[in-house]
Amino acid sequence: MRKRETVLRTAVTGCHEHAITRAGLRPALLLSLLAALLITLIPGSGTARAHGSVVDPASRNYGCWLRWGSDFQNPAMAQQDPMCWQAWQANPNAMWNWNGLYRNGSGGNFQAVVPDGQLCSGGRTESGRYNALDAVGPWKTTDVSGNFTIKLHDQASHGADYFLVYVTRQGFDPATRPLRWSDLQLVTRTGRYAPSQNYSIPVSTSGLSGRHVVYTIWQASHMDQTYFLCSDVNFR
Repeated sequence: MRKRETVLRTAVTGCHEHAITRAGLRPALLLSLLAALLITLIPGSGTARAHGSVVDPASRNYGCWLRWGSDFQNPAMAQQDPMCWQAWQANPNAMWNWNGLYRNGSGGNFQAVVPDGQLCSGGRTESGRYNALDAVGPWKTTDVSGNFTIKLHDQASHGADYFLVYVTRQGFDPATRPLRWSDLQLVTRTGRYAPSQNYSIPVSTSGLSGRHVVYTIWQASHMDQTYFLCSDVNFR
């Protein structure tokens, strides 16, 4: 008789429910996922409170969750999406908690708290949960034109004091080099956004082609909480 599968349901993402099949899970990975689920049940825990991320063009961990969250054990990911594969292997919670890549207390001095080579992990925030997002390689890209719109989902309706949007300079190759502050050019600085769950940020660029990183800094309004979000794009 075929062994009956036990299905665990988790609300780690805050807005979607996912079924994770227990049969076939490696013990360490199962423990990691169970720990993430238990944290969401603790009142007042940081993971339990929904936050947000850039959903279009997708931030690195949101894109990995979007493409593989329902099939994260599929070995085909290693060939089809190797950067997501290494991220899932390093820490599955970085994808389940795609909305939690932030730092508290930056005081607007972002380069002091987020060193070169650590921009996509927010300076190895959250005890290093998101470190794999700094890995150099061929991350999946979203096609964009010179003028495009960033869409950010804010599950907790924090609002924004401002958004800063950077794009890597022409000639920088994120598939072969770690991201540094000097590789970025500021293209958009916004004013305040009232609390909502969805924000649109128009971006205008010129003279860009090929693979780039869009780096979005979201300064939330409810406290000194800052999100550092890498989205891989291809300018057509």
